[in-house]
Amino acid sequence: MSRRPVVKHREAGTVSTDPVDLLFHALSDRTRRELLARLAVGPARVTDLAKPFRMSLPAVSKHLKVLESAHLVSRTIHGRVHRLALRAGPLEEVEVWLDPFRAYWQSSLAALREDLERHPARKRNRNR
Repeated sequence: MSRRPVVKHREAGTVSTDPVDLLFHALSDRTRRELLARLAVGPARVTDLAKPFRMSLPAVSKHLKVLESAHLVSRTIHGRVHRLALRAGPLEEVEVWLDPFRAYWQSSLAALREDLERHPARKRNRNR
């Protein structure tokens, strides 16, 4: 029986199995984001993924397990060789969550652009 992945919230002392919580937890760590960036280039063996990091192979494996629990990475095993590949599909859920904020920033940047066009002197002063 497979266990359902969970995220433990330190501050609140609660546990979440919400897929978006799992995604943001997985993406919250720089090492995991770097691992995903390397996998965006193509599948790789665990040992190759671990090379650039100054941490033990078991530590890198823990990061990879977090990415797997968020369904961002798939693993194939051939003997002792573990190959991982990016599964970008779940990132769509992050994009859906971010979409309302995108509209906010687009309108804010449009207002800034209009202000700069109305007051070109301000624009020149900011470039100095």
